[in-house]
Amino acid sequence: MNNPARRLMFSAAGAALLAGVGIRSTLAQSGHAHHGGGYERLNQPGLVPRPPQADQQAVFDSPAPRAKNPGRWIQRAPLPLPRSEMAWAAVLRDRMHLVGGYGEQRVDRPYHHVYDAQADRWIIASPLPLGANHVGVATLGERLYAIGGFVEQNRKPHAECFVYTEDGDRWQRIAPLPAACGSVACVAMDGLIHGIGGAIGDTFATKKSIDWHVVYDPRADRWERRAPLPTGRDHVAALPHGGLIHVIGGRVDSFLTNSNLHHVYVPAKDAWEMRNPLPTARSGHGAGILDGRIFVVGGEGSNRVFGQNEAYDLKQDTWEQYAPMPTPRHGLGAVAIGRTLYVAGGGAVMGGGIQTSIHEAFTLD
Repeated sequence: MNNPARRLMFSAAGAALLAGVGIRSTLAQSGHAHHGGGYERLNQPGLVPRPPQADQQAVFDSPAPRAKNPGRWIQRAPLPLPRSEMAWAAVLRDRMHLVGGYGEQRVDRPYHHVYDAQADRWIIASPLPLGANHVGVATLGERLYAIGGFVEQNRKPHAECFVYTEDGDRWQRIAPLPAACGSVACVAMDGLIHGIGGAIGDTFATKKSIDWHVVYDPRADRWERRAPLPTGRDHVAALPHGGLIHVIGGRVDSFLTNSNLHHVYVPAKDAWEMRNPLPTARSGHGAGILDGRIFVVGGEGSNRVFGQNEAYDLKQDTWEQYAPMPTPRHGLGAVAIGRTLYVAGGGAVMGGGIQTSIHEAFTLD
């Protein structure tokens, strides 16, 4: 009974009897489960039709050359409810974890949904101890880390940090960030959690992007400084590969000033280097690695919500465009599991006014 894979098979009722033993419940899929999901407004309850602005703001064109194999998208089980501004997602034991975000008319949700790709279903796990949006997440070993976030709508950050263990389905508080910050890009490498960039400010007028780069050592439960990001920004995509950390795109203070910058961090030198920039400048996008390429999907800009799917060849330092995401979104959760990139939830229009439960997956097969 202590096998996590078996615990995932329990119904919500069975999980209630085993509270504190493992992930709490598996969500039965409703009749609309494979019909794309729904939309909901931040300012009113209840599902709504796809808003006209979503089509007006959708952008699919990329300046990058076309790939020979464009790949394809397939629908997956939608999220249990419409949500956005999770900022990122993380993989733990081959399952996607989404924490925090907007949903059900609040911006400080402690949601924790887990996607089992093999079964194509969602699971409810123990919620974050402190609800927030734009929470930085990363997995190191058998643990999921949740770093910082905003407690108001894309502003007013906090410094609290937590670690989750699936065995026991529980969160524990760890050393806080050196200072409050939201939208921190988090990457695990060599036994450390890197927290890169982000944004500070309690109001929209004072909010600004930062170049901070700190690392958390779980053995010492301590944060330390590293070489700062060359250009302060937030809402970036950040991934490790080959001993380097790639930081791609993002915004400088606002999506009105999106960036196409692509930097890599070299731990051995504690230094940053430039790489070929992202073809389409954007922020709030997702990313994952498939077949030696970093695929960057979605994001937003001024009156734009991107469907672009642009991939960076890690050996050639070049970009190509692939089949665009059918439903442009930003503030989504995206991870690569096996040979598939899963993209769940997000905002269908610029800003945080509309959430969606749509879940689409990309594959080259």
